[in-house]
Amino acid sequence: MDKLVLFLDEVHPILEERLIALGMRTVHDYTSSFEALAPELPKYQGVVIRSRIPLNNAFLEACSNLEFIARSGAGLENIDTDYCEARKIHLFSAPEGNMDAVGEHAIAMLLSLFNKLNQADAQVRSGAWNREENRGVELMGKTVGIIGFGHMGQAFARRLTGFGVEVIAYDPRVPQSKLGRMVSLKELKAEADVVSLHTPLTEATDGMVDFEFLTGFKKPFYLINTARGQIVKTSDLLKALEEGMVLGACLDVLEYETSSFTNLFIDKAIPKDFQSLLNHKKVIFSPHVAGWTHESYRKLSEVLAEKVENHYSAHSSSTPERI
Repeated sequence: MDKLVLFLDEVHPILEERLIALGMRTVHDYTSSFEALAPELPKYQGVVIRSRIPLNNAFLEACSNLEFIARSGAGLENIDTDYCEARKIHLFSAPEGNMDAVGEHAIAMLLSLFNKLNQADAQVRSGAWNREENRGVELMGKTVGIIGFGHMGQAFARRLTGFGVEVIAYDPRVPQSKLGRMVSLKELKAEADVVSLHTPLTEATDGMVDFEFLTGFKKPFYLINTARGQIVKTSDLLKALEEGMVLGACLDVLEYETSSFTNLFIDKAIPKDFQSLLNHKKVIFSPHVAGWTHESYRKLSEVLAEKVENHYSAHSSSTPERI
């Protein structure tokens, strides 16, 4: 199998090892821009990517002999999926590889927020012993609403088992599930004490969580976002927090991230609303690492390797795969 695969991002070496075992050859380029890469792209049959370069129409047109893309992660918003389908480029992603990490991270952030652990830790380290100020809130008895019930949402639901909560979920693609009660978005807004976002970034979800969305709940709630930052409008979240409509927020992703997820701001001033959010005691942050554990680093590559292996071992199908 004489196929040449370009690795645009560093991933766990198990993927490269298994591609080579299939008879493929590999090239690594973790720094060159699209413009520098373009003349060489026609020679590649495969591309491995995390998020460094958008695989847009221009990039894919330059890859005139491309057969597959292996995206080390879940989201596909940086890839022109319609173009891939039209060109019969097989597109593999790996949500199974980091769903457990995301589920655990969402639980960790929520418990930390409920029990004011970040604040309490900082105070004790500074010599303060404020027990009443750090009185926590219990998760037990709450209704947790999950928006987006694919691999990530279901992994979070599994982690909630044993906490004594009711899990409800909204996802038009999932009619029923043993992991939670499927409801309409209207029902979720009427019942939820906690809302966790697990939707992909699409035209429909970009900016979905705005002030109108946040004020449409029957009661104040806690918000978790481990999906994509652009789903939540920062200025509207800040306003909802200040008015008591949102009781607290756990944010692993932010509206201001670069498309490669590697930076927040490059030579830009920090927006005033974001600065206010940074100083808010009812918000905790992490740097887009919910799905990025030592274990998931390997599992992402294992999942991709298995999908590529299965595809080429059953090459009789000509239908593009979007897995």
